[in-house]
Amino acid sequence: MEHLVKFVQDEFIEKKDFPKFSAGDTITVYYEIKEGEKSRTQFFRGVVIQVRGTGATKTFTIRKMSGNIGVERIFPINLPAIQKIELNKAGAVRRKRIYYFRELTGKKARIKEARRK
Repeated sequence: MEHLVKFVQDEFIEKKDFPKFSAGDTITVYYEIKEGEKSRTQFFRGVVIQVRGTGATKTFTIRKMSGNIGVERIFPINLPAIQKIELNKAGAVRRKRIYYFRELTGKKARIKEARRK
């Protein structure tokens, strides 16, 4: 049964080429919003809190500050509405899921930039 599910996922779910990112990175996700018959592109820029799952079921959570209120959004990686993902800044964190980032405010909420090769 697993082989059948994997076959269907490989055949029918289109794969887009997005940059590699992980927790602590600052990314911008451009996605399409349909309002009635009109459609527009909106972007969501924030810090990746977690990347969860594998393959077609992979999701990632992004957190941004809107004023002084934190806003989180979960995106499936194969969402058809996602147009592109930009990697703005690579962050250096030691964990894969940085839930502790939710409680940090001010200068403590900064993430050191990683040196990538």
